[in-house]
Amino acid sequence: MLQKIGFQPGINKQISETTAEGQWVNCDNARFRYGVPEKIGGWNQLGNVNQNELTGAGRGLHHFINSLSRKYAIIGTNRILYAFSGGIFYDIHPIQSTTTLTSAFTTTNGSPTVTITYSSAHGLAPGDILLMSSFSTITNSNYSASDFDDKKFMVATTPTNTTATITMPSNESGSGATTSGGITIEKYYTVGPAVQAKGFGYGLGSWGGEDGSAITTTLNGALLDDTAGTGGSGTSITLTSTTNFPDSGTNFIQVGTEEISYTGVSGNDLTGITRAVRGSTRAAHSDGATVTNSSDYVAWGEAASGDLVLEPGMWSIDNFGDKAICLIHDGACFEWDSSLSNATATRATIISGAPTASRHMVVSTPDRHLVFFGTETTIGTPSTQDNMFIRFSDQEDINTYTPTATNTAGTQRLADGSQIRGAIRGRDAIYVWTDTALFTQRFVGQPFTFAFAQVGTNCGLAGQNACVEVDGAAYWMSENGFFRYAGRLESLPCLVEDFVFDNINLESGNQMVSAGLNNLFGEVMWFYPTTGSSVVNRMVCYNYFDSSPQRPVWTVGSLARTMWEDSAVFGNPHALEYTAGNDSSFDVVGNTEGRTIYYQHETGTDQVQGGSTTAIVASIESGDFDITQQRASSGQQTGVATFRGDGEFLMKIRRFIPDFISQTGNTQITFLLRDFPNDTQTSSALGPFTVSSSTKKVDTRARARAIALKIANTTTNQSWKLGTFRLDIQPDGRR
Repeated sequence: MLQKIGFQPGINKQISETTAEGQWVNCDNARFRYGVPEKIGGWNQLGNVNQNELTGAGRGLHHFINSLSRKYAIIGTNRILYAFSGGIFYDIHPIQSTTTLTSAFTTTNGSPTVTITYSSAHGLAPGDILLMSSFSTITNSNYSASDFDDKKFMVATTPTNTTATITMPSNESGSGATTSGGITIEKYYTVGPAVQAKGFGYGLGSWGGEDGSAITTTLNGALLDDTAGTGGSGTSITLTSTTNFPDSGTNFIQVGTEEISYTGVSGNDLTGITRAVRGSTRAAHSDGATVTNSSDYVAWGEAASGDLVLEPGMWSIDNFGDKAICLIHDGACFEWDSSLSNATATRATIISGAPTASRHMVVSTPDRHLVFFGTETTIGTPSTQDNMFIRFSDQEDINTYTPTATNTAGTQRLADGSQIRGAIRGRDAIYVWTDTALFTQRFVGQPFTFAFAQVGTNCGLAGQNACVEVDGAAYWMSENGFFRYAGRLESLPCLVEDFVFDNINLESGNQMVSAGLNNLFGEVMWFYPTTGSSVVNRMVCYNYFDSSPQRPVWTVGSLARTMWEDSAVFGNPHALEYTAGNDSSFDVVGNTEGRTIYYQHETGTDQVQGGSTTAIVASIESGDFDITQQRASSGQQTGVATFRGDGEFLMKIRRFIPDFISQTGNTQITFLLRDFPNDTQTSSALGPFTVSSSTKKVDTRARARAIALKIANTTTNQSWKLGTFRLDIQPDGRR
């Protein structure tokens, strides 16, 4: 007897598979549209074939159209800021310093390592980006101007405070140079590490990972193990630079494995020092040894406590008319004018008068104020950064921030929380999240400029990019659930909540969480790292088109994107994918930070990357369904029967009739069988079954007490949108 089978839209992982009759329990690369499951659209890599893999981890993405009707994507990785337009990536990263060196290079025969010697302390750290030009000949070396001029290099190591090493793509074949040759070096502003790590004491980072956003410098002079400080004074330590080192209260540095406390800063000296604190051991340290500000870290030998994380390098990106506004997380803010005739040949420059250390930034519209969150109480003094402090510019003036009686600049400090996590522009307000609460910031004009109101408690934001706004409603991931605000705070009912939060890496991954809006399909997505992963590798999606209070529609999957931007500017969504283990960027020699690929989504059926096409494997799996016990029905015609009792009888499926609303290529159908809930599912004897758009029916040999249906595709040029399947089901005994 043929029987239609139907399932409610959305994935339900809050119940067991054998409880989920009539529901879907798992999927990958699938969505629901008008209540029906289908494979998601494909994606293709953007950029030309020789210029398409960006250096580092993508941590910022913003689209805009300038007054000349030119479309731009501004992309910030943890190492470089790019502008993308017309299919080409342009390096617009700001330059922090320019140094011209003579007698610069030292090389060794048979080695790709080049040591660069500075005439004074360089202040570099491993991972910094250097752009080189004006090369002059090295003696006893095969390297030439073409190996250095107009090329970017990543600093490999900093052996001393005046030397740094880079790694060439080929070995030195000459006898080897010794401090020979000249070069001009432009140092890029440092953004931060590629990954976020939890502070664990010794080493201040995860095994094989990075040290997070710690401030580093080097010793200027040796530090002996039998005295308290340098020069025998016993009270201070001299560094190459004390820029951004905390200068009030008791703070800490780490040199090697030793922790040292200090209470003040005088020039390049740390004063009021105490050696071997927090369980560490006094040791000797040579001139040029790396010094790390460890004030906010767990000490060596000390039990980890609290929720300490070392945040990754991130960007906040927006546009103020034609100008792209780009903030380095916990750093300075820059502007890049896209309207200039040679815009793509220019670089972003620091915004004069703006704060120099802020957590986040948003352009308020239509009033046109530039707003900084978690910023300085004294402009230009990073040590005064207050994680709960807000500062906004004068209207139409991104260079004026000091409030006066004749301007609209101002400040505000929020009360609920320990840090501002993020902010986005909404339809009628800016939404501002701390780690515990939600506030609105509304433009009201003079004399107050903005009105602030707390509209939610116990609903803090998981990370800076974990929120979106659409049609007057804000959606976000907290550390304990999903929320929506559309005039009132709502906790979103979620049928995959345990699946997500039982396996999400929030201890060392909350700033890795990123939200994306796909308005073409009514989807809000969150991309996140799972337990044990330092990079994004999963997604969860809420469909606000199809959801109802009675049946919220959620899906899960393996799509991994670090940033996502909707289709408003380019017509299709764009997104960034980061691969930590692949250093094949096109523009930096010696890259060790991995690479980011920029994709256009909802195009075709497959992934197109680097000129090759690979399949997007999509699937959806139902919960188990069973057959009821057969018995005669009184008062009905002879031979008519009904079935009662859940799972009392085994069932047999002799055939099925496939039904797809649309289908490209073949689709794989699998019946997953088991007799008891704790049994491992197995495929039917003749399955899996491959069906095409011309398949009328398929004969099967499926027999079990509980059966689940799985729809999937496996190769390229395949897509599907499910209709209503019919199964020929009959009872087949009790055992």
